This record gives sequence, C-alpha cells and structure tokens, in this order.
Amino acid sequence: MKKTTRFRQLINAPEILMLPVVHDGLSMMAVAQAGFKATSIAGYGSAGSVLGQPDIGLISSTEMLTHYANLIARVDLPVMVDIDTGFGDVNNVIRTVRQVEQMGAAALFIEDQTYPKRCGHMSGKSVVDVEEYLPKLRAALWARKDPDFVIMARTDALAVYGLDEAIRRAKLYAETGADMVFVEAVTSVEEMRRVNAEVSVPSAANMIEGGRTPFLTADELQDAGYAVACYPCGSVFTAAKALQNWAGYLKEHRTTKGFTSPETMMSFEEYFRFIGAEDIREREKQFYDK
Repeated sequence: MKKTTRFRQLINAPEILMLPVVHDGLSMMAVAQAGFKATSIAGYGSAGSVLGQPDIGLISSTEMLTHYANLIARVDLPVMVDIDTGFGDVNNVIRTVRQVEQMGAAALFIEDQTYPKRCGHMSGKSVVDVEEYLPKLRAALWARKDPDFVIMARTDALAVYGLDEAIRRAKLYAETGADMVFVEAVTSVEEMRRVNAEVSVPSAANMIEGGRTPFLTADELQDAGYAVACYPCGSVFTAAKALQNWAGYLKEHRTTKGFTSPETMMSFEEYFRFIGAEDIREREKQFYDK
C-alpha cells in the first residue's frame, strides 16, 4: 500500500493517530523502532537541529527540504512535513509541493502566518489576509500528483483575531479542499470541542509541553473530536536536555566515566544495533566473495 493511502486511512480511522514529530535522523529511528504508525517532521525541531536556531523563519527551503528527504528515506513510515508558509508565492508553493511528494512524503501542511513566521506558541505572531492565503492553498492542492497525498491547512488566527475568526478560516480552508485543518494554539478544552464541532474535515491538535494548549492524553483528544495528535517539541526538548547533561558532566568531571549508566547513555553495542549498523554489516556480505 502507498504511504499516502496509508496516511489517509489513518487520519480517517475511528482511533486518533498519534503523530510524534522528529527533528533528526536519530529521533526518526527512535520513533520508528517504538512502533508508531506514522510520524512528522516540522520546522521547530528542524531549525534547532540543522541551525541551532529558534523557529523564526531562518531555515531556508533548500535546507529544510534536504533535511526532510534524508529522514523520509531512512524509514518505511508515512511522514507528514511542514512547509511553513510555502516559501514564497503560488509558484514556490507548487514547486515545494512537488518536491515534497517526489521525496516520498505522505502529507504536508501549509500555514497562514506572515513571513518570516514564528513557532505557533510564540507571542508576536501575525497572519496574512485570507485572500493572500487561499491562492497558496489552491496551488498546493492543484500541484499534487497523487490524490491520496494529504494537504493540511493550518491557521494561526486565534492568537491574533480570536476563536471565531480562526474557525471561520478553518471552515473556509476545508471548503477550498484541504483534507485536514489545524487551528493552532487553542487555549481550552471548550475551544477544542467547538473547533471540531464546526469544521467538517479531520483536524489536528498540537501537544506542546509547556505550550498554550491544554496538554491532554490521546484518548482525551479523541473524545474532544480530534483525528490526529501531534507532538512537535518533545523529541528536541529531550535531546537538548540530555546533551546539556552530558556536556556539563564532561566539563565538570573531565571524564564521562560516571555518566555511562543505562539511564543516561547507550553503550557502543546498543548504538551499533539502534542505528542499523548490524543489519548493514549483514547486507554487505552478499556482495563479497565467499
């Protein structure tokens, strides 16, 4: 089955799709090995991983798409990617959608923020007029070759204009043809339920540790009407903290001898297996003389 078809089935299934968002190859491997049905790559963690910078629009389209392609090629999972505001006008959107589809992604989302954009839970956001966003959404829908390739429309209008405008936009985006919608940074369960009651297509929730949206379990989100639960920051938050701990310990103790417990660090052999080196060594054998 095509990854696009599988992803579409997952978002339309009765059970909510848990979608951990990865930021690099190691987090992609961890998610795949944990047994998740699909995953996502987004700008927040990618900006930190690739540039060591916050998600404020600094990462270029070329850097981001190269990063996505490397990660998508590594696992056999449906992957949704983030194309921010589309990297330009409708022509840039068309090119980006086709590149993303060609690299094997199963879905993407495009948002209605101004450029340079910000993380959805940062203050100081602004959004473009609907009349500026809709041509980009129409271009994205027109550009895809595979009808099962999922396109999600994201609106950040709630923080700028309030819930009524965010829902109005989400409904309009759905009417335009978006397969999914994403109303970012809702602030209460009541807002969640209202979004899902009024929008006719599947919708996604963003679960950010310490963010503005109530941090619910997947079952609670499903009860509130969501089709997808995204976890966009946990992988990069976890990795950054672990690296801080490792670097701090090494600087203080001038060795990592006391840091190498199973709770804090993989062994050489564990990493060898985790990263797939063992399988690669076995694969190589068929190409050499016996």
